[in-house]
Amino acid sequence: MAKAREKSKTFQSPRGTHDILPEEQRLWDKVRESIRVLSNFYGFERIDTPHFEDTDLFYVGTGRTTDIVTKQMYSFKTRGGDQLTLRPEGTPPIARAYVEHGMANLPQPVKLYYIGSFFRHESPQRGRFREFRQWGLELIGDEGAVADAQVIQVYSLFLQEWGIKDAVVEINSVGCQACRPSYRAQLTQYYRSRVRGLCRDCKERFRDNPLRLLDCGEEKCVTVKKNAPQLLDRLCEPCRNHFKLVLEFLDEMKIPYALNPHLVRGLDYYTRTVFETFVEGPSEASKTSPASSGDGAPPPQAAEDPPAKLPPKKLAVVSGGRYDDLVALIGGKPTPAVGAAMGLERLLMVIKERRARLPETPKPKVFLVQLGDLAKKKSFRIMEE
Repeated sequence: MAKAREKSKTFQSPRGTHDILPEEQRLWDKVRESIRVLSNFYGFERIDTPHFEDTDLFYVGTGRTTDIVTKQMYSFKTRGGDQLTLRPEGTPPIARAYVEHGMANLPQPVKLYYIGSFFRHESPQRGRFREFRQWGLELIGDEGAVADAQVIQVYSLFLQEWGIKDAVVEINSVGCQACRPSYRAQLTQYYRSRVRGLCRDCKERFRDNPLRLLDCGEEKCVTVKKNAPQLLDRLCEPCRNHFKLVLEFLDEMKIPYALNPHLVRGLDYYTRTVFETFVEGPSEASKTSPASSGDGAPPPQAAEDPPAKLPPKKLAVVSGGRYDDLVALIGGKPTPAVGAAMGLERLLMVIKERRARLPETPKPKVFLVQLGDLAKKKSFRIMEE
């Protein structure tokens, strides 16, 4: 009896990943070129780091108890015995490159940008993938508030140039090693009597790092968080002055922002300024409508029963902050730094939804020198005129 012929297997892209097809590449190329021009215009030079790094870099840099390290990293052991991880974020690799290549000996600050793929084992959903692309800015070697403001400004200008004019920056200060311990003690006291009402993850976070409780989006945890003490009330004088100056720069640049006293970001290395930039996301089908399949294809809809639409949700497209301790943490000298990253899949989703047009390419015409904080504030406006 003839052996039954085996049925050939049909392959698809792994769950949480996607192909960028030729018809999509034109828009991606325009976005990449716009990023290159704007980054160069503001003095940021491109850097590329490996797609995988020593796993310990993220244990030490990102933080051993963070969700990224405990739940989301793709790690593997090589045949030679090396423990490596596909990079889940861009900042620790950039800090590693800064130390490894002696960039502290260059004129400071060192201003770098990158575009590349990153990898996290998350639950795939619209705008969230397991392989995703980011545009990152890192400004290393400047402790001034003007550095924080410039990073925020570059992303804000990019969004405006693409016709995305409703962006709002949510911003907070998480203080420093001097003022954070007293706040942590106050926060621990607040949550101690409320820990039973938290989600399972937050019960574990309470033991490891209570600040991370403020980063949870679970409904019951958000309810408890509403009355939690605010770190802004506990800032030391240097941190308070730094944050005040950042906000003054944003006011001068007319960048819309909102104070979010419970914004902490989920990474251990942040100090002082942290922020996220939100835009209005696409409308979504209501939960009563059929859900998409696991492969991303929506189930068929009856013509007489279209899915209801919910109001648009806020969509975070940029996130970042200051990380003054990270370079020293991974073996360099104490070096102030600030950076952020934009999710490009999310950006492209918004651009397609709004049918945004390609922005005009800015061309530098003058070299501007400013001395003092007041001159720096005025220079932001002058550069855009």
